[in-house]
Amino acid sequence: MQIGQVAIEDKNYPKLLKQIKEPPKKLYYKGNWNSGIFENCLAVVGSRRLTSYGRKITEQIVTELTLAGLTIVSGFMYGGDEAAHSATVLAGGKTIAVMPCGIDIIHPEYQEKLYKEILEKDGLIISEFKGNFPPAVWTYPKRNRIVAGLSKAVLVVEAGLRSGSLITADFAKKFNRKIFAIPGPITSEVSKGANQLIKEGASAVTSAKDILDFYNVKAENIVSKKASRQNIEFLQTKMEKRIIEQLRIETMDMNSLAQNLDMPISKIATILSLMQLKGIVQQQGNKYHL
Repeated sequence: MQIGQVAIEDKNYPKLLKQIKEPPKKLYYKGNWNSGIFENCLAVVGSRRLTSYGRKITEQIVTELTLAGLTIVSGFMYGGDEAAHSATVLAGGKTIAVMPCGIDIIHPEYQEKLYKEILEKDGLIISEFKGNFPPAVWTYPKRNRIVAGLSKAVLVVEAGLRSGSLITADFAKKFNRKIFAIPGPITSEVSKGANQLIKEGASAVTSAKDILDFYNVKAENIVSKKASRQNIEFLQTKMEKRIIEQLRIETMDMNSLAQNLDMPISKIATILSLMQLKGIVQQQGNKYHL
C-alpha cells in the first residue's frame, strides 16, 4: 500500500477532476495510485437511511458495473455510500473512497473493516485534507464535489429532498456530467429526491445496462473480461457452493435461501447476482434454480 500526495500540476492528477472549477490543489491518498483506476469512474451515492430496496438495488447494479470494469466512487458514509463500496469489494473490483476528513481518520470509525478491504482490493482512500484533519459541516460538500468531479456520471440510488446525494448531483450538473437515478415509490421519503432528479431530466435506471450503454461497455462481455482477473477462490466461493447445495434440492426464493443459510438477505442478493452473471443460476419469477 502506498501513502502519498499528488499535486494538480502532476501528470498523474486525475484529468476529469482537473477540469472542474476550483479543483483541489493537492490530493492525499492511501492505496495503489495509477491512472487506470480513474479511466471509467462512476459515482454512486444514496441516502444514509438506505432502505432494504435501496441496498438490494445498489448491490445488484454495482456488482454488474464492477464486473464490467467500472471504478465505483463514493463518500464512505454509512447507508448508500457503504453499500456501493461494499458491493464493489465483494465483487473483487476497485473503488475510490473520498473522505470528508484526513486520510488517516476512519470516518465513520465502525467502518474500519471496509476501509481496510478497499485498500486490500487495490482501491484508493483519498482526500484534499491531510493526516488527521477532522470532518466538519463544511468538509462534506467539498468532498461531494470531488466525488462528482472524478466521475463521468453520477448514479443516485435513494435520496430525500434535502439529501447530501443531491448536493453531489448538483455538482454533477455544474460539471456537465451525466446523471442517473433509480426510480422509487412516490410514497417513500428517501425516494423523493431521486424521483425529482428524473423529473428534471436525469436518466431513470432499471438495469446496469442503462449505465453500461453510456460507458460504451457491452453487458455480455462482463463475465469474460472480469473472470480473467479473478482467481479460482473468487469464482467458486464457499457461499456459492452452499447456495448450489440448496438449489440442487429444490428451487427457492431469496428469502428462503437467506433463512436456510442464516445469512442477511442483502448478502444473498449480491452473491446471486454474481452467480447469474457467471451463468450458474437463473431466476424465474421470484425463484432461483441451477
